[in-house]
Amino acid sequence: MGNLLSGLFSKLFGSKDVRILILGLDGAGKTTILYKLQCGEVITTIPTIGFNVESVSYKNVKFQVWDLGGQTSIRPYWRCYYANTNAIIYVVDSADAERLGTSKEALTSMLEEEELKDACLLVFANKQDLPGALTSAQISETLGLPQLKNRQWSIYKASAIKGEGLFEGLDWLVNALKSS
Repeated sequence: MGNLLSGLFSKLFGSKDVRILILGLDGAGKTTILYKLQCGEVITTIPTIGFNVESVSYKNVKFQVWDLGGQTSIRPYWRCYYANTNAIIYVVDSADAERLGTSKEALTSMLEEEELKDACLLVFANKQDLPGALTSAQISETLGLPQLKNRQWSIYKASAIKGEGLFEGLDWLVNALKSS
């Protein structure tokens, strides 16, 4: 699957480096999504303390994904990774309605940063396979996505464990990056 992903980007970007940050609160499924995309399978993960970075080279494309830990104590350090970012994949735990306000605060704070003003935003409403998961429309409204006027963004319902919605979201991201 990593080669498939690299192939999509090579068609669009030639030798351009594409830098993507995967962000969201702890436990949202960021690392699971990263490794599902890279390896095509679910890998048992532990909470990310710091970051994971995975790079997939295919032909002359280097697709680099930075997965940053989402714990409260780590979030202030996200800004250290903002430089030269082309896109943000923001992951929300759709079954964790109690922390959606905190997720909105983290997202809003991040999107106000000058270094990310041109970055596309893909939101994965993850864990759709769990009982009581909020819809992507509910999450979009709560996060305030419709109010984002000067940024390309989209939201996709997803299940990292099942691999559902991930490639649909990436299809949108490829097109958004191509047009920017």
